[in-house]
This record gives sequence, structure tokens and C-alpha cells, in this order.
Amino acid sequence: MTKSKTTILLADDHALLRMGLSSLLECQPDMTVVGEAEDGEEAIRLARKLSPDLVIMDLAMPVMNGAEATKRILEARPSTKIFVLTSFPESIELARALASGASGALVKDTPNDKLLAALRKVIAGQRVIPPEMQRQINEVIAFASLSDRQLAFLELAARGFSNEDIVRQHKTTIDAVKKQFSAIFQKLGVTNRAEAVAYAQRKHLLKT
Repeated sequence: MTKSKTTILLADDHALLRMGLSSLLECQPDMTVVGEAEDGEEAIRLARKLSPDLVIMDLAMPVMNGAEATKRILEARPSTKIFVLTSFPESIELARALASGASGALVKDTPNDKLLAALRKVIAGQRVIPPEMQRQINEVIAFASLSDRQLAFLELAARGFSNEDIVRQHKTTIDAVKKQFSAIFQKLGVTNRAEAVAYAQRKHLLKT
């Protein structure tokens, strides 16, 4: 009896990358591409419609990013495996995708043979994250724990806003702002806002 192929959905906003991946995967005797998505919302819709065994997920996509799409797909279909293929191994989105249950990750310039080996390990139920990538992820996990409000305050601090400026913009109190920054410092293991901003900027974690 012929073993069924692993069905794969590709989610990436770059058509050339999807084309290259599709060509590579369709040449494999144990894999087949059943769909392609250009953004996170389309990835969710196609995952529901096609029920793929595996989704190869980009992170930086329009409409909805890959981290949020990963979370929603796995909430609806826990049996689906998601493998992140990214250009940004230090991104907070990668940490969030893995925290949501993605089974592995590699950078986009990984050689084909290593990518295929990693995909087969994930299909077999293993979790695949290279040690260097795991080290980079560990450095941003604390940042990923920041609330939306804390992240907004830190981004304003990076733009030179004072506590008083933040109070006015968010219609809050000075004590509330100070409390949020104290929580930020504790989560990031720093002692002041300059260190917090420098850490986030060094890791390219802020939109600013």
C-alpha cells in the first residue's frame, strides 16, 4: 500500500519564494503542496478549508502576521504542524509563534537539504530549532511577555517621550506610568528606561 504524502500549505507574501519552495517540495516523494497563501488571514482560511498536515509559515506578511496566524490555526486545528521560515530569527514574532505551538523554525537562506531534513523531523513529531536560533529566541522571550500597554510606553520612550508626555497621550497618571516602567525593567532585567530602550533597539524589537 502506497504511503500518503504529507500535505503542505505555503504561507508567504513573496510569490517567488512560494514558487521556489513549491518546486522543491513537489520533487519530494513524500510531500505535496496543496495550497498557497499571501497573508495570514488567507493562511487561516486555507488551513480550515484544506486541512494540511503542515504549514510553512512566514512571519512578516500583510493583513495579519505569521505569529497571529500560527496561533489561530493551532487553536482551530491542534493537529496541524507549523514550521516557521523567517528572515528575522531575533524577532518577537518568532518567539510568539513558537510560544503558540509552532513545531520548528529556520532562516530562509537555509540550504535545501537541511530544510528538507528539518521538515521531515517536524512531520515525524520532533521540534526543530537550531541552537543559535534558540539562543536568539531566549533573548526576546522576556520582551514577548510585555503587555501591549508596556510595549506602547517603551516605544514612546524610545522616541524621546517623557513620563509626563506619556501621561498626556494615554490619559493616565504618573504613578501608573512609573508602575508600568518598573514592570518593564523587571521583565527585561534592566534598571532604567535607557537600558530598556537600548536592549530593544539592539534586538530590533521596536517599531520606532
